[in-house]
Amino acid sequence: QVQLAESGGGSVQAGGSLRLSCVVSGDSGSTNCMAWFRQAPGKGREGVAGTDSFGTTTYADSVKGRFTISKDSAKNTLYLQMSSLKPEDTAMYYCAAAQAAICGFEYHYWGQGTQVTVSS
Repeated sequence: QVQLAESGGGSVQAGGSLRLSCVVSGDSGSTNCMAWFRQAPGKGREGVAGTDSFGTTTYADSVKGRFTISKDSAKNTLYLQMSSLKPEDTAMYYCAAAQAAICGFEYHYWGQGTQVTVSS
């Protein structure tokens, strides 16, 4: 089975940077859709960034220009580089994966989450 494990979260001041990592283990070749989601306390889950097997990337308007999603296939690792962080970015960040003809709908595999806290 596919397993995802996030890391790299932490506490930073506004304007700072963090890079989140998501290691994919198990049958990593069975997933072609990868994405990052986040959820702040008391709020719903929000899609942050996504990518497919062709390298196409999608970003939420709120993070466009500040966040970059990428992957290292040799290491089976997905990344989210976050810069110019704002307090509004504070949330639990989750890595997600799926095998689908079209990405962006349902994600079947999820990591445990990593906390990102941005102070003003």
